[in-house]
Order: sequence, then structure tokens, then C-alpha cells
Amino acid sequence: MTEAKSFTISKGLVWQAWLRVKTNKGTAGVDGQSLADFEHNLGGNLYKLWNRMSSGSDFPPPVMRVDIKKKDGGTRPLGVPTVADRIAQTVVKLVMEPLVEPVFHKDSYGYRPKRSAHQALAVARKRCWQRE
Repeated sequence: MTEAKSFTISKGLVWQAWLRVKTNKGTAGVDGQSLADFEHNLGGNLYKLWNRMSSGSDFPPPVMRVDIKKKDGGTRPLGVPTVADRIAQTVVKLVMEPLVEPVFHKDSYGYRPKRSAHQALAVARKRCWQRE
């Protein structure tokens, strides 16, 4: 018997991702749908997302660009995904992170949990002083 869905993604995992996205708050993406709007039809929206993700037919919509003011007076661009896409990204993170995290080199700091650019600089600084 063949599987009905291409990918095994539990509905509970999508729910867990929703809870994380809701906790992080955030604004609406290009579709204008806020967290509150998404929550009005929560069951339907989560089911639709789960169905698309597990069938392999979920494709991310465009990301809304917002310019964020910097201390020096300039701006930097920030991409704001839709609520549904943030949930989908969180599902992928929850599945992939435990699989790939153990194989990263200990000196890899980019986009890793509990690691930052500041920590990478501190390690580099320390090693420079040790080699002097």
C-alpha cells in the first residue's frame, strides 16, 4: 500500500509550530493576514497548511520588505513572511534542526541555536591572543 501523503508531517507538529509563531508575535506579510486573522479560522488554516506541506505542494509566497531604521540614521531591509509561511518554516526547523545540528562543526556559528556572531568573534579574539 502506498502512502497518501508525500511527507510525514504530523498535525501536532503544525500545532506546535503555530504556538511558537503566536508566542513570537509579529506582523502580517504580503497577504495582510495578521495572527488574529489567521486565528479566526485556526483549524481550517492549520489543516490547509498541513495538507499542502505533507503533499509537497506548499510553496512560499513572496516576502514583504520592510525598512528598519538603524542607529546611524540609515535603514536596513527586513523580510516579513506571511503567518502561514512562518508556521511552515517553523515546522521545517523543528524537523530538520535535531537531524543536522549534531553534524555541524563546533566552530560553526551562523544561524545556529544558542550561538551568535558575538560568540564567534569572542572565540576568534581569544585564539588570536593565544597565538601571539
